[in-house]
Amino acid sequence: MPHSFGLRARTRHMFSRNFREHGAIPLSTYLKTYKVGDIVDIKANAAVQKGMPHKFYHGRTGVVYNVTKSAVGVIVNKRVGNRYIEKRVNIRIEHIKHSKCRQEFLERVKENAAKKAAAKAAGVYVNTKRIPAQPRGARHVSTKGNIPQTIAPVPYETLL
Repeated sequence: MPHSFGLRARTRHMFSRNFREHGAIPLSTYLKTYKVGDIVDIKANAAVQKGMPHKFYHGRTGVVYNVTKSAVGVIVNKRVGNRYIEKRVNIRIEHIKHSKCRQEFLERVKENAAKKAAAKAAGVYVNTKRIPAQPRGARHVSTKGNIPQTIAPVPYETLL
């Protein structure tokens, strides 16, 4: 039997509610404020069919460009062939949430500003760049009172 090509085709698990998260939508979803320029994650909530994004945009991240009473406009980059098209999608607030992708960056900016202020007061230079994990330091093992031992494998024995 041929499969269907509807708007919600192949979304059985994508649009299902999570375990122990069924039922009424929490009020905190409606009390969040969205501003133009905010980065948001799109995650469709199947309990609300109005203003639901197309399945392509589920799990995508975009930037808010318009805010209305009960919905927001989001700009999402969509790859079509060998180029990216800027798509403008209007989605109700039940289907979006603030993204945490910039949270670590903003925390690092605050920490670096505090470090620079402290270094300026002390009159020293501080490096605020991220440094990748370095190789472990060298170690010296002394053989004094620690004679090397020769290790040999234990022969295999059957228990039958």
